[in-house]
Amino acid sequence: MHIDKPYRLYLRLFKRLNDRQAMALLAAVVGICAGLATWLFEMLLHLIHSLVNWLPVESFNILYLITPAIGIGLATLFVKKIVRDNISEGVTRVLYAMSRKGSRIAPHNCWTSIVGGATTIGFGGSVGPEAPIVLTGAAIGSNIGKLAKLNYRNITLLLSCGTGAAIAAIFKAPITGVVFVLEILMLDITAASVIPLLIASITGTTIALLLRGFDPIIAVTLTEADGFELAQIPLFVLLGVLCGLMAYYFTSVNSAVGHYINRINNQYLKWIVGSVVLGVLIFVFPPLYGEGYDAFVSLMHGNAQTLFDNSMFYGLRTTDWFILIYVAAIMFFKVIAMATTNAAGGVGGTFAPSLFVGAFTGALLALLCNYCFGWNISLVSFTLVGMAGVMSGVMKAPLTSIFLIAELSNGYGLFIPLMIVASISFAVDSYLNPDSIYTKQLRKNGELLTHNKDQSVFVFLSLKDLMETDFIRIKEFFTLGDIVHIIASAHRNIFPVIDNFGHLLGVVQLDDLREDMFKREKWGTQITEYMIQPPDRIQEKEQIQSVLPKFDEKNTWMLPVVDKDNRYLGFISKSRILNAYRQQLVKISQ
Repeated sequence: MHIDKPYRLYLRLFKRLNDRQAMALLAAVVGICAGLATWLFEMLLHLIHSLVNWLPVESFNILYLITPAIGIGLATLFVKKIVRDNISEGVTRVLYAMSRKGSRIAPHNCWTSIVGGATTIGFGGSVGPEAPIVLTGAAIGSNIGKLAKLNYRNITLLLSCGTGAAIAAIFKAPITGVVFVLEILMLDITAASVIPLLIASITGTTIALLLRGFDPIIAVTLTEADGFELAQIPLFVLLGVLCGLMAYYFTSVNSAVGHYINRINNQYLKWIVGSVVLGVLIFVFPPLYGEGYDAFVSLMHGNAQTLFDNSMFYGLRTTDWFILIYVAAIMFFKVIAMATTNAAGGVGGTFAPSLFVGAFTGALLALLCNYCFGWNISLVSFTLVGMAGVMSGVMKAPLTSIFLIAELSNGYGLFIPLMIVASISFAVDSYLNPDSIYTKQLRKNGELLTHNKDQSVFVFLSLKDLMETDFIRIKEFFTLGDIVHIIASAHRNIFPVIDNFGHLLGVVQLDDLREDMFKREKWGTQITEYMIQPPDRIQEKEQIQSVLPKFDEKNTWMLPVVDKDNRYLGFISKSRILNAYRQQLVKISQ
């Protein structure tokens, strides 16, 4: 009762504001909350890190065989026993909520991803913190929108504000937060949407700066020696191609490893397999521990020797040829470590691993040029540009990758090579794989919103909701006389013919019966004599996008719907789809 009173007062005050004023105010609130959530996440992550990492760098860290298993185990127990919901793959879950749940995300996501993600990463899970914090920020925006009793459009806008604010806060990069939402969540670019998004991103960044200082998450400053030179364009073109290929490797291996581990039905066995694989990988290659920011920051500053800390190869840290092999191995095994962490039950994302792989790709090319040809290629610039390249291909977000690296490097001195590498990588990976790591499964299930409004409208339409089931079913042994009596009470002119098990055998149309139905001598004729096969059959799990073209191809307005065993379920009509499409289009536009 005491909580309800101020809430009603708040709603009365809120109604005095016009729509734009209200959304601007709520965007600021979302930005503050997302900034605070990001700070809490990083504090918890730092606390766990400090408890686990304490051995001297020259020793083998035997804990690497154990701690990742502990982190994944704790995260799995937390999700199964407390959360009882899927909180992995944060960005994908946000996209799914937008298309299938009216942009409504469960309230527990405002904090559960923080706990699950920090536990997984803090104990060594080889994933990134961005996906958990994105889901957290999106949940904050969604639930503030629900509390304010907003419609779908404005709840979606606040969800996007929370996402942008979270990205902006974790990287202290407000432009990146805005561009990420526009590219990944595909929010429409209008003044009504961009202004709240800017407010939320700036607010989230400000909170991050107040609580965590002005040091960026990736500390790097470009010098004159790291500047762009025209003579390096061929190398950057080569780096773009390499990044595109690595992005394809990234998404393909992630999918393959996840598919393999997810085939294990026993969660305990899945945890054992994932923990063993991850523990061995981190023990052999310690830079795979956690999100890996420290590893590639050291690499870009020319401190490749620090990659060998706590490694069995510590004695080879000054051998040039082995450094190249070691860097390449880390680059390839990072993807396996990341996919294993997520598939085994950990909570984390692919954002940071894509930056990690990109950094090592760029650094490897620069090291090869320096060691083999004696050139003086800047490790800093090639590492940064490589980060943008792989991220552009993996996420299909070239603008986000460009602006992120530009903001992290405190300037736009690398803007030209960033554009060259990001665009080439995007083109190469798009040719090999049209979907991003976030959208592949959603597009396959017809659950992906896009900038194409026609396609987005279809995402909201469900075959199950549009299917008509009030058709009178007739059995294969019925006669024409039986049907004549049925027609008296029927209000449809088509009848599905089924067997005793409900399987669809064919259809009977009223027009085909008219000539004989008034001839009593014909009433004994088996109805199967009039039965025809429908032009096509629609599967119950099909998406509307694939159903509609079939009406034009078969020149029909009505098709039966069956399950995978050909059992009759109902009919779907072209006119019903088009009517639902028009209604949904009006709803989205408003």
